[in-house]
Amino acid sequence: MCPQFDSGRHHEKNPALQAGFFRYALPLPAGEKAFTPIGLFQLWCGKGCFAAPMRKLFLGLLATLATISHAQVLTKEDSLNAGLVKSDRTTLVSGYGELKVSYDQKLGTGQANLTRNVLFLGHRFNSRITFFSEMELENAGVEGGKTRGELNMEQLFIKFDINKDIYLTGGLFIPRFGIINENHLPTTFNGNDRPFVEQLIIPSTWREIGVGLYGRSTRIPGLNWSVALQNGLNAGAFQHGSGLREGRGGGSQASAANLGVSGALLYYIGDFRLQASGYYGGAAGLTQREADSLQLDYGAFGTPVRLLEANVQYLGETWRVKLLAAQVDVRDAARVNRAYANNTPERMVGAYAEIGCDIWSLIKPAQQRDLMLFTRLETLDMNAVLPKNGIDDPTLKRTYVVSGITYVPAGGISIKADYALRITGEPNPSLYINPYPQALPYFTSNGFFNLGLAYSF
Repeated sequence: MCPQFDSGRHHEKNPALQAGFFRYALPLPAGEKAFTPIGLFQLWCGKGCFAAPMRKLFLGLLATLATISHAQVLTKEDSLNAGLVKSDRTTLVSGYGELKVSYDQKLGTGQANLTRNVLFLGHRFNSRITFFSEMELENAGVEGGKTRGELNMEQLFIKFDINKDIYLTGGLFIPRFGIINENHLPTTFNGNDRPFVEQLIIPSTWREIGVGLYGRSTRIPGLNWSVALQNGLNAGAFQHGSGLREGRGGGSQASAANLGVSGALLYYIGDFRLQASGYYGGAAGLTQREADSLQLDYGAFGTPVRLLEANVQYLGETWRVKLLAAQVDVRDAARVNRAYANNTPERMVGAYAEIGCDIWSLIKPAQQRDLMLFTRLETLDMNAVLPKNGIDDPTLKRTYVVSGITYVPAGGISIKADYALRITGEPNPSLYINPYPQALPYFTSNGFFNLGLAYSF
C-alpha cells in the first residue's frame, strides 16, 4: 500500500506522503535571516527580476511547510515513497497485518483468524526510479484443493519521478478511490473490519494493471490530482451479494481487451482532507463474436461500469470525523443478467459517517499515544435499482452500527475492540435453494463482538 499512514495522533494528515512529495524543505543557510512579513510582501508585489521567482518559491514553500507541519514517516515504505531514502541501489523490507477474534451473538459461535499478513519489498534504483511490491497472505495459509486462504500480489509497480511535482506509476497498482482503497493499513482505521461500504460498494482493495499519473498543484497548496488507465472489469464474474468485487482482475490473467479510466482530486486544508474520485470502464473483455452471441456491447468500454465517490475527513488532535458516499452504476445490467444469470443490479449506493474522540490526548496530551473511542454508522443498498430481469434481495439493504475503542500504545501497533450491529431486510425465498432448517437461520438483526490486533512497520 503506497502511501501509508498510522493510526497515531497525526495519521492521514500528511499530504506529502499521500502524493509522494516530502523532500523539498529548504532550510535557511547559516547566518541568514528570514524574510520579514513586510519584506516578503514587497518581494511578492514588486516588479523586479526577483518578483516572479519569489512568488513561485513562496507558493512552493507554503505547500511544503503545510506538509511538514503534519509530517510523520511511519514505515520504510513511507520513507521510500517520500524520497527520504537517499542511497541508490537500496532495498527495503516492511510489512503490516492484522488478526481478529469474532463472536456471533445470535448463533453463539466464535472464530479466530489471522486476517492478513503483508510483506513489502521496495528498491530505489536512483533518485527518480523506485520499485514497490507487496505480497499478501490471507487467512493464515493456502492449502491445495481446499478453500482456506489466498496468496496474492497486493501491488507491484515502478514509480518514475518526472519532476518534484509529478510522478508516474506502471504495473499492478492501487487507484485512488475512497478512503480505504489506497490507505488500507489496518492501523489507519477504527474497528476490526474495514468499513463495509468500502468493501461492498467500493471493492477495496481494488488493484489492476495499468499506468497512473499523480501530481500536486503548484498554484493551489494542498491540491493533489491523479489519473489512471487500467484493465477493465469482468462482468461474467460478478456475483450476487458482492457487487463488483469478483469482477476485479487483480493482475491475474485479466482481460486487456476492455479498459478502465479513473481520476481523483484530493485537497488538504488545515485538518481537513477532501476527495472526489471516479471510474468508468468496460466490463466485457470478449471477442466481437462472443459479445455478439451474448448480446453485450463490444469494445474497450463496452458494457460499462461507473463508480463515483466523495469523502471528507477532519483529522484533529482530539476529534476525528469521516464522511463518505459512493455510487456504482451498471447501465447494461439487464444484458449482463441475460448473459450470465448473476443477478447484477443497475445501481448500488452506500454511505457512512464516523466520529472518534482520542481521550488520551485529553488526559496526557504530551504522550504520543491514542485511546480512540469511536462510532460509525453505515448504510448501503446493493439493489438500489434493479433491471426488469433482476430479483430483489432485501438482505442487501443493510445498516451497520459499529462502536468500539482503538488503543495505540506505540506507533505501528493498534489494539482494537468493537461491537458491530447489522440490520437487514428479510431474505427472499426465491433466492435460497436450501432454506432453514437445512441451512443456518438468517437473522435480520445480529451483533458481533470483535477483538483484534493490527501492526505496521
